[in-house]
Amino acid sequence: MTTTEIKTNDRAASPATTVRRNGGGRRIDFAKSAPKVFRAVIGLDAAARAGLDPTLVELVQIRASHLNRCAYCLHMHTTDARRAGESEERVHMVAVWQEAEHFFTEGERAALALTDAVTRIGDAGVPDEVYDRAAAHYEEEELAHLLALILTINTWNRIALSTAKRAGTDER
Repeated sequence: MTTTEIKTNDRAASPATTVRRNGGGRRIDFAKSAPKVFRAVIGLDAAARAGLDPTLVELVQIRASHLNRCAYCLHMHTTDARRAGESEERVHMVAVWQEAEHFFTEGERAALALTDAVTRIGDAGVPDEVYDRAAAHYEEEELAHLLALILTINTWNRIALSTAKRAGTDER
């Protein structure tokens, strides 16, 4: 088993905290170890997507995966976006969407801003202006589905990161 250790002085952690990065060691297979929970998350994911534009779904999932540094999910959703016909330019520009405004519609930009706020909720909550901007572009049911989608991709990111899923190892 290969594990690397990185010393960090992150203010949220105690000084000189050791962060262990798993280099291929044994972690649980979440789907096999908690099949009911796994199926429940799949159900939430499917319900969240219902009624949302598939392009928007992938943009949101790509952005949250960037923010959470989840290479496994980022690989999965950039691949899915390309297969759904999304352009390489837009896939690459999601990471810098705020500086690349002409690549995205106002509605997509509002959804990406909401994704940023919800994913980083511990930083400043979800500011009213961010929520109101999204609410101006999406009907109430769509907005609820968008929020559920953001919550779901954050859950998937945390599952993948906690179980050390490696990018490029799924069936895609």
